[in-house]
Amino acid sequence: MTFRSLFVSGLAAVVLSTAAAAVASAPPVGPLRAGPHSTVTTPTGEAFAIALPNRSGGRVWRIARPFDSTVLHDEVSEGNVGAHVVLVFKTTSPGQTTLALALTRGETSRALESRTFKVVVR
Repeated sequence: MTFRSLFVSGLAAVVLSTAAAAVASAPPVGPLRAGPHSTVTTPTGEAFAIALPNRSGGRVWRIARPFDSTVLHDEVSEGNVGAHVVLVFKTTSPGQTTLALALTRGETSRALESRTFKVVVR
């Protein structure tokens, strides 16, 4: 192994461990403000996307509440598409769960907006 590959491997390990610590240190989201509710129905094993309005000023969308991970796999992808933040999830088994999302200023606990999705997997 060359010095360069060792350096890159070490740097990647530091970046990944720092990112994991940052995610784990985010405070839980507090009470949710009333917001739109929707239902998503999809087959088992399929990916589905949720588009949320992109907000400026350091505001970010976060998963606000735990959901049933036997029905829905954790978020598999996220990206900005035009004026929206698109979150992609994958279904894992039949059932239903609620996906609650909150808009916060950075990783703070105060919810500025919310969106709730009932996810039904067949």
